[in-house]
Amino acid sequence: MAFELPALPYDYGTLEPHVDSQTMLIHHTKHHQAYVNNLNAALDKFPELKDLGLVDINKAVGTTKLPGDVATTIRNNGGGHYNHTFFWKVMTNPSNTNGPSGAVKEAIEAAFGSVDEMKTKFNAAAAGRFGSGWAWLGVKGDGSLAITSTPNQDNPLMASLPDTTAMVPILGLDVWEHAYYLKYQNRRPEYIAAWWNVVNWEQVAANFDAAKTGAVLL
Repeated sequence: MAFELPALPYDYGTLEPHVDSQTMLIHHTKHHQAYVNNLNAALDKFPELKDLGLVDINKAVGTTKLPGDVATTIRNNGGGHYNHTFFWKVMTNPSNTNGPSGAVKEAIEAAFGSVDEMKTKFNAAAAGRFGSGWAWLGVKGDGSLAITSTPNQDNPLMASLPDTTAMVPILGLDVWEHAYYLKYQNRRPEYIAAWWNVVNWEQVAANFDAAKTGAVLL
């Protein structure tokens, strides 16, 4: 079956004033839709790959499972589809975000000392990613939390790529300019700081619980 653009779990204006409605509309219906379209076009050439789910497609990046003539297209667009599908879910109405609690908060404090220190390190990864890319908080194979950033539409599921910190993402931030430029222009750090006001910590907790078992929620 062909991949489809998922509906957002909220209206385009829900994340205002921190993420503006026009950006969300364009980001979802134009950029994300393009990744879906391009991924489907690549998979049409190799029907056997359609049996792979989106998570497995991302895990296959950098391996011989993906034919060479579409490997880069699948990497860019399969990554783009996974990353954005994940991204929409880890955001929510500002009035619904209360910070981490329970097991995920304990894990953050164990790994970084405090929630504030985790945010500082995450912000640095997001701001320091040259050009386009993503910042991630995830669970490594040993169960510990780590922060990393990836270029373009790469993500930590792509464990076979060089310089990738392999882990299951539980929180991610898009720092491509199309994610923030209409409102923040070149002020990426301001966008990053504002974004914490819309983080869906309940979803992050669910992602964390799944990741501890090796599962990837999507």
